[in-house]
Amino acid sequence: MPPENSETEIHLDEALLGGPRAYTDRDLAERAGVSEADVRSYWRALGLPSTDGTEPIFTQDDASALEEMFSVAATEDLDDRSLTTLIRSTGHTTERLVLWQVEALVEHMARRHGLDDTSARLLVLDRLPDLAPVLERQLVHAWRRQLAAVAGRFAVEFSQARASNIDSGALPLPRAVGFADIVSFTKRTAGLGSSELADFVELFEARARDVITAAGGRVVKTIGDAVLFVADDVVTGAEVALGLAASAGPEDSADVPPVRVSLVWGRVLSRFGDVFGPSVNLASRLTELAEPATVLLDRGTAALLAGESQFALTAQPEREVPGLGVVEPVRLQWAYTG
Repeated sequence: MPPENSETEIHLDEALLGGPRAYTDRDLAERAGVSEADVRSYWRALGLPSTDGTEPIFTQDDASALEEMFSVAATEDLDDRSLTTLIRSTGHTTERLVLWQVEALVEHMARRHGLDDTSARLLVLDRLPDLAPVLERQLVHAWRRQLAAVAGRFAVEFSQARASNIDSGALPLPRAVGFADIVSFTKRTAGLGSSELADFVELFEARARDVITAAGGRVVKTIGDAVLFVADDVVTGAEVALGLAASAGPEDSADVPPVRVSLVWGRVLSRFGDVFGPSVNLASRLTELAEPATVLLDRGTAALLAGESQFALTAQPEREVPGLGVVEPVRLQWAYTG
């Protein structure tokens, strides 16, 4: 027999799950009109821990969500792969989002009330029922705005797609892709405690996101000591890259570390909230070759920017890069007209 839920767990379930955990796998399948295998695949795709099938862990809201998702799948004739991807995208994103938000609240409670970590986490549990509805509404609002932004870009970019002569075998999206990588990240963070390390990473990510979005680019993902960004045209990509290189402090800066930056124009595949393709791989390698606070391009990207008077392009020595062969980097700078 599973242990009885504590009063705190019962209270949180009522506040966060919309009702008691009353249904087993079989109960949920019957209520949602799907198979038990569908229940398990849905739950697994959300990234939530599975059960032995006999424990009542599901709620009426779970049944409604499951029924709605499989109804959409039937209406849109989604195959298993597409359905799983849609569910997994929600699970993966919200798992990271919730962890990010809860840890931010824990940090706030510890700092605001002078608490140790355990006490701060218990206080967050007490506050979650009041905070959750606000965070939920913010999530829905942000999701709608992001969906509208993507739809708007698609409408502009692909409205004439049927008239184009793009090779059907090519990757679908032309994008400027770049990386910004913190110089000497391991050395800079070696002596930091958990709070200092969190502050360091948060400051880097926040500054990078601000620079990227202000210049018209978009953050694809952050990877601790690096950020991957894209832009819809090569000039915007160049402005983003130069902005990132200029936003950092000197090499000995403790607050805003210098970064190495790259930019490559090419076609990419967008999947799972990430981008893939040869240009992404090349941009990653160029970042490794760049000096602190500088931007490196490949020759093809430099050629596209050659007619833009605001930029200065300087060829760099050829470099042999394992897996890519000989690379001909070009340094990108702002042109100084005096």
